Amino acid sequence: MIETPALAVVAASGLPHRIVRFRPAPDLAEAARRRGISVDRVVKTMVVRRGENDFLIVLVPGDRVIDWPRLRRHLGVTRLSLADTGDALRVTGYARGLITPLGTAQRLPVVAERSILDYEEVSVAGGAPGIAVHLSGVDLIALAGAETAEVTKPA
Repeated sequence: MIETPALAVVAASGLPHRIVRFRPAPDLAEAARRRGISVDRVVKTMVVRRGENDFLIVLVPGDRVIDWPRLRRHLGVTRLSLADTGDALRVTGYARGLITPLGTAQRLPVVAERSILDYEEVSVAGGAPGIAVHLSGVDLIALAGAETAEVTKPA
């Protein structure tokens, strides 16, 4: 059985959760189906670059995308971009598509879309192919040490 830093963090937290193992999927809609949850409850973990060696994580519901002007205003910056694959791996310890805000290689600030708080159950990557963690939105935000803000828009 595969163990990841994310799974260790969740287990140590004592928070109610489920580990869901599923056959890796070619896209988000199929991944949601295989996890047994709707797309809007799949939380994407996006690594964003603010500047040289300055990264943060943004948690985005699966049916939404980052609203870049809102995120820039929230952070008080004029420029942001998605981290490239190499930087994302270096700062999180996870490959793209498997990134989770839990158990990252470097402690990064986390901004979560505020609506995640409303979900009784969300699904976030577990750090390895075919592994997801299901828990409440409130617990995910607490465990990730995230601040919440309205930083997304419909996809």
